[in-house]
Amino acid sequence: MEQVVEATGLDAAHELLSAAYGRMRLNGGVRRARLRMASRALGHVRFDEVDGHIGLEVDSEPPGAYLFGHLAGGRICYQSDGEERRLVAGDVFLAVPPGSPYTATAQDPQASMVVLSQAVVDEVAEDVRFVGCRPLSARAAAAWRSTCVLLHNELLPVFGSNRLVVANATRLLVATTLATFPNTGLVDPTAADRRDARPQALRRAMAFIEDNAASDITAADIACAARVSIRAMQLAFRRHLDMTPMAYLRSVRLSCAHDDLKAGNGSVTAIAARWGYARPSVFAAHYRAAYGASPSQILRSR
Repeated sequence: MEQVVEATGLDAAHELLSAAYGRMRLNGGVRRARLRMASRALGHVRFDEVDGHIGLEVDSEPPGAYLFGHLAGGRICYQSDGEERRLVAGDVFLAVPPGSPYTATAQDPQASMVVLSQAVVDEVAEDVRFVGCRPLSARAAAAWRSTCVLLHNELLPVFGSNRLVVANATRLLVATTLATFPNTGLVDPTAADRRDARPQALRRAMAFIEDNAASDITAADIACAARVSIRAMQLAFRRHLDMTPMAYLRSVRLSCAHDDLKAGNGSVTAIAARWGYARPSVFAAHYRAAYGASPSQILRSR
């Protein structure tokens, strides 16, 4: 469900931003201000569409979550840790480094914001922190923006109540964000990770995935079951199966979907959603690659 809040006047706009992004102190701005914020939640991730006729200058405490964004219009300037970042229309950005107080000025911003907590990031990558506010490349920034638009505009309105679809979409967003912005996870596995990436750990991880394929499980959950770090678990899958843990989870869920299709347990769309696919076309492509036939063919042949 989308929540829309409109604020008229500088004080009301300031209160709205403080509630959304952390406590701020108002330094100045245009009194005849107007600000509109439309918010949607995807699991533990929030999408905000911010649009305003406003000039604002604030000092802010460190935000409690990562604030990623795309500026469609207007201007924003962030100052933190002695660095100034001026943003213009078209820029994709992380507002400030984690744990940093900052000063910000905004002039008539039109921005799409994504609010990610560290806890959500930890479900995908263990002990990883973002360390840069600019995308690694223009291509990565464009892919990140496209992912956000897909999830916000197409997936949420249709599958926002499907727990497994939402969980998979959340992890796709986190993984895309990790591939887009500099972070501490862009390093090689440690010697301990390489030592722990043994067949025993792989077998424990595989058993956990097979027993819990219908549940919302994360990379952190799988690593915990395997009794190794996330990096060691990922290395074990690459080393012994030449795939990622999430790819193995997908193959198990496809197998479960295959059984549902043979048994006629619902329509193709319902079965796809049951096993985490928001888009039947993506499900059909993955299914055909695995089984050499379309889901509808299997369903009709039962």
